[in-house]
Amino acid sequence: MSQAAKQSSAAELRQVIEEMPASQIREVANNAIGLEGMIPLWFGEPDVSTPEFICNAAAEAMRSGRTFYTPNRGIPELRDAIAAYTESLYGIAMTMDRVTVMASGMSGIMVSHQLLVEPATNVVCPVPLWPNVRGTVDILGGEFRPVPLRLVDQSWQLDLDRLFDAVDHRTRVIFVNSPGNPTGWMMWSDQQREVLEFCRARGLWLVADEVYARIVYGMKHAPSFLEHADTEDRLIVINSFSKPWAMTGWRLGWLITPDRFGKTLEMMNEFNFAGAATFTQIAGITALQEGEEFIAAQIARYERARDLVYERLSKNPRIQIGWPEGAFYAFFSVEGMTNGLAFCKQLVRDARVGLVPGTTFGAPEEGWLRLCFANQLETLNTAIDRLEACLPS
Repeated sequence: MSQAAKQSSAAELRQVIEEMPASQIREVANNAIGLEGMIPLWFGEPDVSTPEFICNAAAEAMRSGRTFYTPNRGIPELRDAIAAYTESLYGIAMTMDRVTVMASGMSGIMVSHQLLVEPATNVVCPVPLWPNVRGTVDILGGEFRPVPLRLVDQSWQLDLDRLFDAVDHRTRVIFVNSPGNPTGWMMWSDQQREVLEFCRARGLWLVADEVYARIVYGMKHAPSFLEHADTEDRLIVINSFSKPWAMTGWRLGWLITPDRFGKTLEMMNEFNFAGAATFTQIAGITALQEGEEFIAAQIARYERARDLVYERLSKNPRIQIGWPEGAFYAFFSVEGMTNGLAFCKQLVRDARVGLVPGTTFGAPEEGWLRLCFANQLETLNTAIDRLEACLPS
């Protein structure tokens, strides 16, 4: 065999990359986006555009020449605004030295795991969970250890004993997404304290994805690990502008970490994306300072939508659904469904409704689906009518 043939027979890319499964969310959506009559409930985003006052701030920043490179950790004005927002929201002290601006919450997850995950280490995490989290662990050669939530009387619950039992000498991180995608599960303050104390005792890192912290019902914000942590705790909190301010396409987020990692995060951002776009950061300041009325209006819409979707789906004797305490998803199982991905593709073809199979989030079995209810009530009613007409017999 020639040398060229030998080279071509070898894997061209790292094995873990070549073996990674494609996103089932994208697999359902890619060939269906733009179809006439389509009701797209697959992505985790609201049905409204970014509000005008935020867009105007970005446009004015561009017109005034704010289009150049920025400091790797973000412009000081935004970092200071995030610190002030965090102080006001949670009633805790926060300084900009602990804040690093990211080019999306997703980049925040990746950079956090680049700091902590390596081969022969593992990450313990409650599931179901957005699949990109596991993807970052896989890419870095770590082991992802899922701990399933249990659905008890329509309520998602986490057994902390099972979570702690999954930890061993190779565990580096406990990762918690609360409020959770796709379930809407929320970790309350008492469990947060227990998890934080466990991590302190074991010398573990706690990575908290709190991008849905403002998408909650009956309260201003979800419980946060920041409310219980000391400034030097091994805690990284990930957040994003995408969900509360309808800025999913802007790609802007932030991390809160111990301030001793500022220089390290500056370097990591340099090697990953250099820095978030200047004008989006200016828009982020406006969102933080002027966006509370918009958030309140959106939450009121989402709450009505949640109640509608839950009421309709829970009445179907073949559907089992958990009550979403936060976020804007309904996660439910359908009796008799044996292939969720095939069903979602069929639903696109036959009913023009876009949902996502639960197996992509780590559901323990087939039959689970995720529906994003950040939409108009009339649209959701139509989508559920079409869904129920297509349920397997």
